[in-house]
Amino acid sequence: MDCPKRMFEPRRYGKVAETATGPNSTEIAGLVRGCVKTVVSGTTHAKDPIYTKVGYVLGLRVSPRHRRKGVGKKLVDRIEEWFRQTGAEYAYMATEQDNEASVRLFTGRCSYAKFRTPSVLVHPVFGHALRPSRRAAIVWLEPREAELLYRWHFAGVEFFPADIDAVLSNDLSLGTFLAVPAGARWEGVEAFLAAPPPSWAVLSVWNCMDAFRLEVRGAPRLMRAAAGATRLVDRAAPWLGIPSIPNLFAPFGLYFLYGLGGAGADAPRLARALCRHAHNMARDGGCGVVATEVSACEPVRAGVPHWARLGAEDLWCIKRLADGYSAGPLGDWTKAPAGHSIFIDPREF
Repeated sequence: MDCPKRMFEPRRYGKVAETATGPNSTEIAGLVRGCVKTVVSGTTHAKDPIYTKVGYVLGLRVSPRHRRKGVGKKLVDRIEEWFRQTGAEYAYMATEQDNEASVRLFTGRCSYAKFRTPSVLVHPVFGHALRPSRRAAIVWLEPREAELLYRWHFAGVEFFPADIDAVLSNDLSLGTFLAVPAGARWEGVEAFLAAPPPSWAVLSVWNCMDAFRLEVRGAPRLMRAAAGATRLVDRAAPWLGIPSIPNLFAPFGLYFLYGLGGAGADAPRLARALCRHAHNMARDGGCGVVATEVSACEPVRAGVPHWARLGAEDLWCIKRLADGYSAGPLGDWTKAPAGHSIFIDPREF
């Protein structure tokens, strides 16, 4: 079985800066970045994917000195103009639900509608390795095999990128892993797609650590000391399996788990086995946490281990830019009900 050839334009990136007013002023008052890409927005009556060109507001920053002066609105208007010029039908953005200023700007002044509410699930990387599950067999998939499986399983999932092959072959993508019940025979992806087991799960691992680092600031000394104590005990007696807290108070990296999905009654359990495998990869890679982002109704969400205090609840907002629609069965995507799953592009996490 061959992967379908890409029939869509590659992603395009843009950046807009707003300078402060005044004679000979070179101070940057704000900056916005965006990209235009082709993603799945729904399916036809025959269950074929509908691909739509969308613009994504990657990041909007306004200098504290120039806030409440309309700079953010101007930047959003400019990036939307570029989106339209490149043929995008929709624009969307993501922020945390409790970011009132951002939500107020986009929904109040820029006419975006609240659209989806995925959750960011974060798990610390312990000093000890987690034991592999005895009830699951984990298979590493080559990029071509992973592409076939993803196009088969995520064909109708919102925001699934048309250029998934570029994602899987990116140097930051560390591999795709499939979990099946222990004892199941692996005879290749073609045989799997023709007759999948009753339950299975899949995910890919993205190395964010080589792109950026994070740091928790402002933590009390007592909290830092307590976290350090857990690491000391974990290093001294790893066989105890104590949940140690990594040093998040200095720059640390993370591995992002994308393409998380599966099917069957045991899919959450198999997803948990994959997350344990990814944890050990992150431990070997020197990361502080592993993270993923899933929809509220994601079938395998229950199998994803995470610490609630480290995660976040996101809000995605969307706006229709074009007058018409690319496919009749979809209609206005901004009014479409949410599906069980959503695909998170790791290049934009």
